[in-house]
Amino acid sequence: MAEIQLRNVGKRWGSFVGVDNFDLTIADKEFLVLLGPSGCGKTTTMRMIAGLEDVTEGEILIGGKVVNELEPKDRDVSMVFQSYALYPNMNVYENIRFPLRVRGIDQSTHDEKVRRASAMVELDDFLHRKPAELSGGQRQRVALARAIVREPNVFLMDEPLSNLDAKLRVSTRAQIKNLSHELAVTTIYVTHDQIEAMTLADRVVVMKGGVVQQVGSPTDIYDKPANAFVASFIGSPAMNLMDGAMSGGTFTAPNVKITGLNAPDGPLTLGYRAEDASLASDGNGQINAPIYTLELLGDATMISVRVGDALVSVKADKTYRAEIGDMVSISVPNEICHLFNANDGARIGE
Repeated sequence: MAEIQLRNVGKRWGSFVGVDNFDLTIADKEFLVLLGPSGCGKTTTMRMIAGLEDVTEGEILIGGKVVNELEPKDRDVSMVFQSYALYPNMNVYENIRFPLRVRGIDQSTHDEKVRRASAMVELDDFLHRKPAELSGGQRQRVALARAIVREPNVFLMDEPLSNLDAKLRVSTRAQIKNLSHELAVTTIYVTHDQIEAMTLADRVVVMKGGVVQQVGSPTDIYDKPANAFVASFIGSPAMNLMDGAMSGGTFTAPNVKITGLNAPDGPLTLGYRAEDASLASDGNGQINAPIYTLELLGDATMISVRVGDALVSVKADKTYRAEIGDMVSISVPNEICHLFNANDGARIGE
């Protein structure tokens, strides 16, 4: 069993706080994604679990055992790096085999283990090649196979797809998703890409400035972001956020008036998702403004308008045609509105 517990874990360098009071239990066989912008503490958290960074405060337990003082090699974790970290002088077969040799695994089992791991990531035809003869996607699959061959209790993956082009990212992401299902090993995955987080995770931890902002399933975080930061980070496009004021149940901002809302009077941030809103053909929508830009996405047309300093958007049918500067009316029903405190960004209401 590879349940991982982080008990009030922190990392500091002098007065700088890298990770602050991280407290979470990761279930056995769970696929957990640490998500956030650069510098938020997600990679530092993973490196502390791996033993590559010392913990300043708190405890890390793997399988019920405190591992703070254990060397990385004694924690039974396998890490996949963004940079692949392959040995250029070895062919693919020997790169995959390397962890078995280092750990003194019975040599009679090496061939079977290597070929099983290579088959899982579809590398059987490349075992004789050197890393320099491989594409970026193939090199990343070698790194995955090298992690798999060890049969660890925990997989740690640090932005493994960030060096790949868009098409390869999609196919390799699908491969990782299938592998996690097939191997059923506790996995912690670091990324700044919210699409990776939404598609791969059982649970997502959203981080900012070393502090956990929200923990939940992708659906929970998408449907009920805990604060304006999470709302702005999750979704493609991200949630539209408008700064305005609430008075007597009516929210107003430049070009915006939404009535019948339940929130205290005063400054407020209101959010909605582009796919939840629609164009009001009768002109009686809650947002009325000239078109700032149109983007044809293939399956839809994204229309953006300016509200104060913000650009907010709505998804229209792919056949929709208009010109920049044309007036549009956007329907934003009450039930799709998310309300956030203007000062600290905390969610208001359910």
